[in-house]
Amino acid sequence: MAPHHLPFYLAPGSGTDTLMVVMGIFLIGTILWVGTLYWKLHSLPERMAHKSQKLQFEFVAVLGLISLFTHIHAFWIAGLLLAMIDIPDFGTPMRSIADSVEKIADATSPTDGGDAAAAPPPTEQPGPAKEKEHSHV
Repeated sequence: MAPHHLPFYLAPGSGTDTLMVVMGIFLIGTILWVGTLYWKLHSLPERMAHKSQKLQFEFVAVLGLISLFTHIHAFWIAGLLLAMIDIPDFGTPMRSIADSVEKIADATSPTDGGDAAAAPPPTEQPGPAKEKEHSHV
């Protein structure tokens, strides 16, 4: 027996509360949106390292997972800083130097500077297979 001039947001005595249903849908949508924003922010270092093809991509990804499961923000910050830093590639030049030194060692034989009687001639003996040589010019 409520008066007919009540505001729209008040539920009628025998019906559903429309405002509560709308606010429930809004609350679920907001929670999903905030959760998506959190996941995007949390994976920011990993996406940064992946886009720039960093060598330390796996390390940044592991730091992100550790920070996710332990809730220690220092791991996330370390991953973000590591994703921003470009660590130089020391492996490729060192591999090139090693390959060049190996070629030089193979090119010089022990009989080049000495007498032929001092060093026996090289024999073809089966040995361990050599690695595939990379041609770095």
